[in-house]
Amino acid sequence: MMQLLPFQSLRAKFAVFVALSVLVITCIFGTVIGASAISRHKEQTGHQLAEYAASMIDRLDRDMHSRAKELSVLSALEALRNPDNVAQARSLLNHLNAQFPSYSWIGLTDAQGTVVASTGRLLEGASIAHRPVFMEGQDKTFIGDVHEAVMLAKLLPNPSGEAMKFVDISMPVRDTSGHFIGVLGTHLSWQWAAEIGRTMFEPLKKSLPELEFLVVSRDGIVLLGPKQLIGKPSEASIHHNSENHWTVSQWQDGKTYVSGFAGSAGIDGYAGLGWTVVTRQPASVAFAEANGLRAEILLWGSLLSIAFAVMGWFVAGVITRPLNQIADAATRLSEGADVDIPLVKGSLEVEKLSMVIRHLVENLTQKKGQLALIKGVAYRDTVTGLPNRAALENYVESLQSEPGQQPAFGVLCLDLDGFKPVNDNFGHAVGDALLHSVGLRLSATVRDGDIAVRHGGDEFVLLLRLKTGESLESIQSAAQRILKKIAEPVTLAGQVIRVGCSVGGALWTEGDFDNALGQADEALYRAKRAGKSQAQFHQPTGPSQPALTEAGTQTA
Repeated sequence: MMQLLPFQSLRAKFAVFVALSVLVITCIFGTVIGASAISRHKEQTGHQLAEYAASMIDRLDRDMHSRAKELSVLSALEALRNPDNVAQARSLLNHLNAQFPSYSWIGLTDAQGTVVASTGRLLEGASIAHRPVFMEGQDKTFIGDVHEAVMLAKLLPNPSGEAMKFVDISMPVRDTSGHFIGVLGTHLSWQWAAEIGRTMFEPLKKSLPELEFLVVSRDGIVLLGPKQLIGKPSEASIHHNSENHWTVSQWQDGKTYVSGFAGSAGIDGYAGLGWTVVTRQPASVAFAEANGLRAEILLWGSLLSIAFAVMGWFVAGVITRPLNQIADAATRLSEGADVDIPLVKGSLEVEKLSMVIRHLVENLTQKKGQLALIKGVAYRDTVTGLPNRAALENYVESLQSEPGQQPAFGVLCLDLDGFKPVNDNFGHAVGDALLHSVGLRLSATVRDGDIAVRHGGDEFVLLLRLKTGESLESIQSAAQRILKKIAEPVTLAGQVIRVGCSVGGALWTEGDFDNALGQADEALYRAKRAGKSQAQFHQPTGPSQPALTEAGTQTA
């Protein structure tokens, strides 16, 4: 009886099913809720970063506009409009620089571009006629984009040692009659923008960890931001969507960021420099809370699945206990014990099942004898009392399915000689009685372990098991006895009737039985063609086959 493994039981399967169901449902809800939370958080964070970027770019535009206004007021002062009062002009420029340290350098040129007064007297007497700060500021207020220092790089203090960058602001200076007399220009330190960023974003990092900002020029170069990005082309992903002004994308460092964007729109008469401010936060940090919520849901779901599995185990035990009682009784019954299937009370379904199985066993027990009788009839020839063709096939099949080496057999095919005249002269009843007599004689001739079969009509097949030490001679001797036994006269319906038989034989030691049967049948037809009432045997060929001889007997 096959033993059922613990994990194959209905109880275990029910517990596992409940646990997996809870776990799958939890995973689905966790995934859906987590995705929804991340989506909402993504949009919220994106809009928030876009607002911070807009605030930063607005602050930069306003400060640039204010610096331009300050210089515009300064350019109108009499001290700068009088070319002969250089000392007073220098004093005014130094005072402005002291009040606004973000001005790294302020200078006043004459109409030819030579610096006549400047803060700290830097570049006085030098010509900046070919610099944009002079060339662009002769006719109108000029605000230039960020650039590195050229002439002042070695003159200004630089504690950090990094490349110094400036924003140029310049405008024409005219005398009281409106004639152009020079240019008032300044280099606004780019650290001013960095200071604005620190002022705005440092407090925000408490609520938005790892928050960063970038200032990108009109031509896509990073002007301000993380050191590894400054001076490099901006990421393709930072070009903002015109609808959302934020995006979630992967940057060149391989990390995914939530990024907000805002472009310079200028203010009043100041058109802006086309800068774009980008604020970004790593997605892993931005969505950490939502991911934590999803992980917490999955954790609780796993714990619930274990709890429900335990509950399912006990519930399934209550359900399967009566089923196990029925199964145990059925097992003992199959082993031959005299037991009855118990009538289990409890749930309607289990009670009904026990009743049905109980009645089924009773019906099977009653029909067991009938089935045996039917099986015997199915395998028995009614005329001769011998086994029939179906019995032979079943017997051969059982031999071939036996484990171990197949035993050796002699196969004899027997056909009656002179049977048709008996049927024609005395009728089928006498013919059937003759066949019955032949069946009795064959049964008396064979040994235990042999089988004599009516194969059809007046044809018979004998399967003779060869014992250890027996060979073809044993089969030939059996054929001789059969020839003599069948040739004996029989009295039927007051008439003495004689018939003979022809026999064909072959050995079956290996291979398919039908092949050996065909060889014996072929030998039978050789016996009939040779004059009947004799035995012929299959002559195998090949060096590995035993030499078979031919034997014949002529009956009177």
